[in-house]
Amino acid sequence: MSKILANRIALITGASRGIGRAAALAFAEAGAHIVAVARTQGALEELDDAIREKGSTATLVPMDLKDMEAIDRLGAAIYERWGKLDVFLGNGAVLGPISPLGHVQPKAWDEVMTVNVTANWRFIRSLDPLLQASDAGRAILVSSGASWKRMAYWGPYSVSKAAVDALGSTYAAETASTKVKVMMVNPGPLRTDMRASALPGEDPMTLETPEDLAPWFVKLAAPDWNESGRIFDFPSRKVLSYRFPE
Repeated sequence: MSKILANRIALITGASRGIGRAAALAFAEAGAHIVAVARTQGALEELDDAIREKGSTATLVPMDLKDMEAIDRLGAAIYERWGKLDVFLGNGAVLGPISPLGHVQPKAWDEVMTVNVTANWRFIRSLDPLLQASDAGRAILVSSGASWKRMAYWGPYSVSKAAVDALGSTYAAETASTKVKVMMVNPGPLRTDMRASALPGEDPMTLETPEDLAPWFVKLAAPDWNESGRIFDFPSRKVLSYRFPE
């Protein structure tokens, strides 16, 4: 892979496993310095070893995405160290309960909305000046087909991902006259722990992997990417408008 992200700083949430880990390694191979955010210190250290094997470096940030003040402190620390941020990949998320809406406990609902939506907004709030300071700031939010399929019993997750799409589209509209580009990504069905917990009867070997998706994150993060406010749909390999297909 060419070093199209050389000398660029990329922050990734949920970086220690699954989609986030695969994206972190792809960004590192493309030359980026990775600011890796995840809850588990040990998993972050394993990621750091893998990034070093790619010839790149990382800053490890153990963080619970429900800690909003920590998000603000991270933005300030990035400003102090680099004065800019080139890529924000908002990947960290929780599935929440697969349950009728009337059976969802308020605490579980609040956790899904906090981690999947509010944390991404708080990151945008904290990181926007840093992305603006880049010569080609890129914000990428991981969405889901659940945001428009809206299947029964997937209420908290579906609602949260629809909100992520609205968040990204709004931020894209607000940055339309700047060098910042904002994209949402629908990964589709991938071989991840989250997918396995939601659909335990599914054969994971029939699914594509996070490593299959990861090179597309590099494309979206590259300085020459010029679309904004749209959704990259990995299953079809197409960029879609905000109006989703049936």
